[in-house]
Amino acid sequence: MLIQYIQAAMREAHYELMENGRFFGHIPACQGCWGEGATLEECREDLEAALQDWIILGLRLGHTLPVIAGIDLNPRPEIAHAQAD
Repeated sequence: MLIQYIQAAMREAHYELMENGRFFGHIPACQGCWGEGATLEECREDLEAALQDWIILGLRLGHTLPVIAGIDLNPRPEIAHAQAD
């Protein structure tokens, strides 16, 4: 499910060529998640790595992650509660 979430989020990525000739990419649903690179491929790879870190940090900090393409990575309260017991 995690791989499908990452793939779906990457399909929503927006890229632009900056004035300095480098590429910038971000995923609108994933606030604060962005990447950059000298080429579009480097930018995409940087963005995907940033997305993976963004997901892990968000889950560890208890942030609500966006549902992307119907995939919800957020823990369900009844499961989180059962694990705490």
